[in-house]
Amino acid sequence: QALLVESGGGLVQAGGSLRLSCTASGPTFRMYGMGWFRQAPGKEREVVSTINWIGDSKYYVDSVKGRFAISRDNAKNTLYLQMTSLKPEDTAVYYCARSRSGSSGSQRGEYNYWGQGTQVTVSS
Repeated sequence: QALLVESGGGLVQAGGSLRLSCTASGPTFRMYGMGWFRQAPGKEREVVSTINWIGDSKYYVDSVKGRFAISRDNAKNTLYLQMTSLKPEDTAVYYCARSRSGSSGSQRGEYNYWGQGTQVTVSS
């Protein structure tokens, strides 16, 4: 069973940056696609960005394109999300998730392991 632990969230002013990390347990991290999702109060959990097992296929939701960058270090079992030019509407709990396969689709149902989430708050 995979264990995913996010870190790096916090409070930042609009225009600022944060880097989220997600560390996975076990030796199989490199075999699976990974994703970042977020959930704001009163809203559905939505996909933010995904990356396939080897890191050569990435997806970004339109609202974060050009501002966020997803990456992974398979040697360290770690997934990253570099967030820049943050906006108040980026405020949410951010979750990392592991795909059921090496690919990385944009649908929640394709992910079967989830971290506990890390809060990102962007003040105006």
